[in-house]
Amino acid sequence: MSDQPTSGELLGIPYNFEKPSLSRLLSSYWQPGEQMLVKKPFGIGYTLNLANWRSWVVLAAVGGLFFLEQAGEDEDGETDDDEEPVEVIVD
Repeated sequence: MSDQPTSGELLGIPYNFEKPSLSRLLSSYWQPGEQMLVKKPFGIGYTLNLANWRSWVVLAAVGGLFFLEQAGEDEDGETDDDEEPVEVIVD
């Protein structure tokens, strides 16, 4: 086929299109001593390092926001804000 590299960096963003192995997938999400964001095991960009406490703070914040969004919806999936239409009169 072609001689293009399957992993590297483009404009400062890492990419990796090598066939992923189970050990590489598991070790990429748990890297003690590394920063909050680490290179993805497959694909383009970064992912959360679950060995870093900041990642758990981010996940808790996203989970809390998701819970608040779901709690504000009715059984039909509609929000409480649009129960009645509002009439606006402009002179």
